[in-house]
Amino acid sequence: MLWIVLGIFTYPKSNLQTMKNLLLFVIALLCCIQISAQIKRETFESRYLNSTREFKIKLPENYDPESELKHPVIIVFDGEYLFEPVNGQVSFQTHFDEMPESIVVGIIQGKERFYDSYFDEVSGLPFESGDRFYKFIDQELLPYLDANYNTSKFKVAVGHNLMGNFINSFLFHEKPVFQAYINLSPDFKGTMSQNVATRLEWLEDDIFYYMATSDKDIKGIRNIVQETHRQLKGIDNQELTYYYDELKGDSHYQLVTGALSKAMDRIFELYKPLDEKELNEKVFPYEGTLDDYIVDRYKRIDDLFGIYKPISEKELEQLITVAEKREDIESVYKIGKLANKLNPESSFGTYYMAQYAEKLGKTKKAVKLYESALTLEDMAHIDRDFIMSHVEGLKFVEDDTETDEDDDEEN
Repeated sequence: MLWIVLGIFTYPKSNLQTMKNLLLFVIALLCCIQISAQIKRETFESRYLNSTREFKIKLPENYDPESELKHPVIIVFDGEYLFEPVNGQVSFQTHFDEMPESIVVGIIQGKERFYDSYFDEVSGLPFESGDRFYKFIDQELLPYLDANYNTSKFKVAVGHNLMGNFINSFLFHEKPVFQAYINLSPDFKGTMSQNVATRLEWLEDDIFYYMATSDKDIKGIRNIVQETHRQLKGIDNQELTYYYDELKGDSHYQLVTGALSKAMDRIFELYKPLDEKELNEKVFPYEGTLDDYIVDRYKRIDDLFGIYKPISEKELEQLITVAEKREDIESVYKIGKLANKLNPESSFGTYYMAQYAEKLGKTKKAVKLYESALTLEDMAHIDRDFIMSHVEGLKFVEDDTETDEDDDEEN
């Protein structure tokens, strides 16, 4: 491990990206080793395939079957070699709260891969044995997972090469089977790429679509992926979130790890906590009070991923900072009210409502709110001594002219 880290600083610049990708692979591999004991194998008797199929499944670290908490499902095709890289990447990103805790399912295909991916030479869509495998996924495996695990409505398909072509067939349901598609160097067959472009143009459901190739990819695959990208990048459809990467220096198989990292990072971008980029580019210029911004943001997380994620006090504090920069005292007050609603035991909301009253010159009301904050749980960045000294200072200020009736109306 040490020689890889040192290598990043000693390798020529032309090889730096390769070393970074190798380091990412090693980190993902170490994650896989740590969690390998938590992976279980299951078998499923398929009516459509008339055979028993095996799959690996990795549940979130603190998975509780009795909990109401739901988890996105990531279906990994070619699970015998693609499951570990996907699982390692998911474990890595969930550890840092970069994506929600997810259920990862790897379908073991082995020698059946040729039959599973069998396609119509004209359309590129599943045909005969490929169609039976399609129905196994859609009508047997996914319903089984929904019935036996705490799954959310958000499902991700990951496919490489031939299975990259195959996963696109799930787009052509009236309501697409998966909500996100990770195409790793997909070997598009027949008119599949044109069909995909047409389908994505007329989507009526939120879809994330990711596609990657490399300058060292198999030439025929790279060419058709690039042509498909030229078609997709021009699509104007608000329901489509499209991402494309062309990696440098990676072969057809090496590109998997780097592309997976980018794909997961982008698909679950909305899930991440607020960062400086979002605060500067979206929050600061937002037209309206900032409590509406954060509530709408988290409602979209719920709508898209089918999971509940609580708004953190740290994010509310970030919004307060932006509101103060905007000289937007109305947002300060409404964020305080929202904080009280989210966590009535914390002094956070009451403290900032007190600040709002103070800035409006309503000293009596501000003092009452500050004193109320003293009876609640402390905040990490504001201690009781600070509030007490501030209250004492305000008591020397001449009382304002507000009445108790005015106070009651604001509450």
